[in-house]
Amino acid sequence: MKKLYIVFIFIFISSCDDGDLQIESLDFDDVSVQTCTAIDIAQANTLFKINDDESLILILGANVLTQEEGSITVELTSSTSSTIVYRLFSDTVTSDYFCDDIPPSTPTVLDEITATEATLTITTTSTGTVDAPEYEHNIQLNTISLITSSNQRITDLAVEEFGTVTSN
Repeated sequence: MKKLYIVFIFIFISSCDDGDLQIESLDFDDVSVQTCTAIDIAQANTLFKINDDESLILILGANVLTQEEGSITVELTSSTSSTIVYRLFSDTVTSDYFCDDIPPSTPTVLDEITATEATLTITTTSTGTVDAPEYEHNIQLNTISLITSSNQRITDLAVEEFGTVTSN
């Protein structure tokens, strides 16, 4: 009986739970930013990056992007109209998931984490002409703070270049 008790203790001590989501880094630097519609600075814009079975979604509130040259810093919190969402899917995801009126039934979302805080730097430059104004908005995510479903805080996750989008 002692031997059986020792075996159970050993199994209990050496067991682990592989069910927890462990995000060690967000690796979206080599992935292009995508959008489903043309950028409209007067409305909210949804930008996303897809890396196989995960995505990083940036929702910019209306008038965050401007048609004035220069750089601005945008602080995102739970009370702002802009937000960042990280999603982990059951399989490889495509832009159809975000752009179709009715998203495909697969892949499914395994976990979704909304950033509690983030800092963006948006640099706007004029690339058009007087007759056809056009602006490029280079977006850099400086810091991101995520809280997982198991209340684990992951901070200072940086995505050097989120990407560049164009508005008219």
